[in-house]
Amino acid sequence: MCLRDRLIKCVKVCQSVLKGNTLLAFFLKKQRKVTLSIYGSSFLTLDVKGRIVIPARYRDLLRQSCEGTIAVTKDPQYPSLLIYPGRLWKEIASKFEALGGLNQKTRAMQWKILGNAAVSDFEVSERMLLLIPQLLRDFAGLQAKKQVALIGMGSKFELWNIDNWKKKESGLQVEGEDLLSDLPPSLEEIPF
Repeated sequence: MCLRDRLIKCVKVCQSVLKGNTLLAFFLKKQRKVTLSIYGSSFLTLDVKGRIVIPARYRDLLRQSCEGTIAVTKDPQYPSLLIYPGRLWKEIASKFEALGGLNQKTRAMQWKILGNAAVSDFEVSERMLLLIPQLLRDFAGLQAKKQVALIGMGSKFELWNIDNWKKKESGLQVEGEDLLSDLPPSLEEIPF
């Protein structure tokens, strides 16, 4: 058993023994991170209505984490989209909402992530269709009946125009890229 597994087991034991201790429960909750093991690349076709079909291999992972919703928003660094299962989106959105809006970089990030988010009902079923709103398709350069790249990034997906994805895989820059620097510490703690 690795150190991580032993630590998780210890945390579970502590949780069960000290259920009444709200301070400990708060600490343990803060330490828990949402990791889903969403990995791999899929090349899909955007249908004429602007939808993609999430591959079946992610069905069980999404069943655990969607909680009936899924969010699609702009990537703050690249001309691509970020797709969050409902549980993780709630965590990220609440952290962005809790930030003050006086810092220019923080406010710009709030606009990009929260202001462009499309949160929709999502049923984990045989055919997991996800509608990508036109505004977001335009931002990422996604076109109907064209291939797109769906990239698993651990707890979320990235959705790319296939040509831009091939450029990034080759180490090239893509138009619209904005590598963020000097982020306020409060933003660096958010797992977006």
